[in-house]
Amino acid sequence: MFLTRPARSAVLALCLALLAVAGCSHNKGNLQHESPEVLYRKAHKSLDSYDFNAAIKQYEHLTASFPFTDEARQARLDLIYAYYRAGEGESATDAAETFIRENPTHPRVDYAWYIKGLVEFDKPSNAIESLFRADLSKRPPINARKSFAAFKTVVEQYPKSEYAHDALQRMIYLRNRLASYEVHVARYYYKRGAYVAAAQRAKSALDQFDGAPSTQEALRILINCYDQLRLSELAAQSRLVYAANYTSGEPAALKKSWWKFR
Repeated sequence: MFLTRPARSAVLALCLALLAVAGCSHNKGNLQHESPEVLYRKAHKSLDSYDFNAAIKQYEHLTASFPFTDEARQARLDLIYAYYRAGEGESATDAAETFIRENPTHPRVDYAWYIKGLVEFDKPSNAIESLFRADLSKRPPINARKSFAAFKTVVEQYPKSEYAHDALQRMIYLRNRLASYEVHVARYYYKRGAYVAAAQRAKSALDQFDGAPSTQEALRILINCYDQLRLSELAAQSRLVYAANYTSGEPAALKKSWWKFR
């Protein structure tokens, strides 16, 4: 029987698809007969080789097939990182939260918190913001707040963690980012004559993000708001604080851990 070229192509494609399915079934069958130790070694080898998609499939198979083994528990921790590196942020966050909830006393639970912070920290700006190089200090910092909270947990609850130093450095960046946004909002309200709202946002920046560069402007806005509201005593007190901290244009040395909110 003569087949046209399109027909021959369709038959060839079907044959290749059947072979692929058969190969997958064969591989799956092989995986089902392997021990958790062997499965973990294969998954970890894929992870070390930066084949994150393969590692994810192997770790997922391990945790589903041998859920109560030590290898499965370690695999759940490795999965968090694999999801993160594969760009699957939501899966990484879900895996981290599940691990934290189910293993609150695990010796490496600090790692789950750290990766949880990294996922939110590394979330990129959207395409329009990138195209126009938008000022991120004017963007609502939802992800930044989540990242800050996760890193804060690492720093405060696991101060001896190998990730604590890096988490603290990232917190400094996020603190400055969050403070800049509060000052941006305070400035917006002040320009529109909403002095009470402006004072509240400026005070929020001062209370929560002590030491951030933008808190100097926050204090200036607060003083101006008190002047506009004719709160002379509060304005005078704020001017004394400003003079004590910014006489040289730089904030005075902090006397407490800045990340510990009042």
